[in-house]
Amino acid sequence: MDIKQIQDLIRLVNKSNIGEVSIEEKDFKITIKQKKEPAPVFAAPMAVPGPQPAAPLPAAAPAPTPAPAAAEKKAEAPAKKENTVTIKSPMIGTFYRQPGPDKPLFVNVGDTIEKGQIVCIIEAMKLFNEIESEVSGRIVKVLVEDAQPVEFDQPLFLVEV
Repeated sequence: MDIKQIQDLIRLVNKSNIGEVSIEEKDFKITIKQKKEPAPVFAAPMAVPGPQPAAPLPAAAPAPTPAPAAAEKKAEAPAKKENTVTIKSPMIGTFYRQPGPDKPLFVNVGDTIEKGQIVCIIEAMKLFNEIESEVSGRIVKVLVEDAQPVEFDQPLFLVEV
């Protein structure tokens, strides 16, 4: 089973009423569980200490460092604009903005991207998964710092469409 099939399974479970799916093959076993109501409350604090407080700092440089709750509200506020779309992490792993240490970044703020263009890599279990944009537009904000852990469905980029 390749990563695309796993991502498709995750999307299928999220869009359906299925609570859990387990697949077992020769030397491979995967279990995908759907989030329950308490999970977002538990998952949000885990995402805040890593990349999210650092991302708003360049935009809010004159202001003192905001509290984690305030930083979370600032990160959510741009996502509510009608002309922006959030690219979210399809998996848990480590977020990388470039294919290697001496390579250029996949995308920068202000870059125009096309649907299907690679915007980052997420490393999960020593596999480097290229994450493609599902929309065309312009990168407005990068919400995660390079080499930071990300959660499933965590916002990575804001794209103006």
